[in-house]
Amino acid sequence: MVQAGEGNNTVAEELSVAPTPWEIVQIARHPKRPRVMDFVEGLFGEFTELHGDRLFGDDPAMLAGLALFEELPVAIVGHYKGKDTRENIARNFGMPHPEGYRKALRVMKLAERMRLPVISFVDTPGAYPGIGAEERGQAEAIARNLEEMSRLRTPILVVVVGEGGSGGALAIGVGDVILMCAYAIYSVISPEGCAAILWHDASRAEEAAAALKLTAEDLHRLGVVDEILPEPPGGGHLDPEALISTVRDAVRRHLALLRERPIEELLAARYEKYRRIGQLLEAPGT
Repeated sequence: MVQAGEGNNTVAEELSVAPTPWEIVQIARHPKRPRVMDFVEGLFGEFTELHGDRLFGDDPAMLAGLALFEELPVAIVGHYKGKDTRENIARNFGMPHPEGYRKALRVMKLAERMRLPVISFVDTPGAYPGIGAEERGQAEAIARNLEEMSRLRTPILVVVVGEGGSGGALAIGVGDVILMCAYAIYSVISPEGCAAILWHDASRAEEAAAALKLTAEDLHRLGVVDEILPEPPGGGHLDPEALISTVRDAVRRHLALLRERPIEELLAARYEKYRRIGQLLEAPGT
C-alpha cells in the first residue's frame, strides 16, 4: 500500500481487500478526492453563493448558499478545500475561521425562515487554530452552531465526504441524518495529533488511527453515523462521478423521508439521536 496525502504526490490507486484505518485516512485526504464544489456542481442547479457573516468578513474556507436539488430549493453549507496548493492556500486548506461558521449559521437560519432543508458537506482537518481565529471567538462560534443546529426548525442532512476533523467538522455536522462515504474519516483529532499527545511521537499515527475508531464502519457500528455510502473500488478519487451519483441517490431518498416528518417530531428525534451517542450499556450483574 502506497500512502497518499495533501503533502504527498505518490498515491494509492488500489486498496487492500480489507483496508486498514490508516489506509482509509490516506484515501480521505487524497488530493484528487471530490471537493465540496464537485458535489455542488454535480448535484445542484442554480446555485447562488452567499458571502459574509455580517460581523467580520467572508471566510473562503466555508461554502454557503442556496440551490435547487431536483427542483427542490435547499440551503447548502460545506468546508471548502482546494484542489491544488495555490487553491488550498487561498481556502486555508478547508479550515474555517469563526466567521466561516457564523456564515454557515447565517445561511442555516435563513433556511429555517424559508423552510428549506439544509444539506451539509463535511470535509476539514479541523477549525483553524490560529491566534486571530481564537481572538475572534473560534470556540464560541463552534458552540453556537452546535446549539442552533440542535434546534433548527428545518430538516438537516449531513454528508461526511472526506475528513471529519474534531469540532471543526461537528460545527456543521449536527443533523437528523448523518451519511458517511465509505473511505471518509470522522474523529475527535487527527491520528498524528493523537499520537503526538499520547506518545509524544507523531510517527505512531498509524497506531493511533486504529485506536480512534474513525472509519465509516466503526462509526456506523457505534451509532454515530446512520448510513455508509459505498465508494468505487480504490476510493472516490478514481471515479468521482460514481461517488457523486451515490451521494445524489442517498440525498434524494433521505430528503423525501425527512420532509414527510412534522417538525416537532423531527426535533424530538434529533434530540434523542444525540443523547444516545456515547451511551454505555452494561449487562445485569456486571
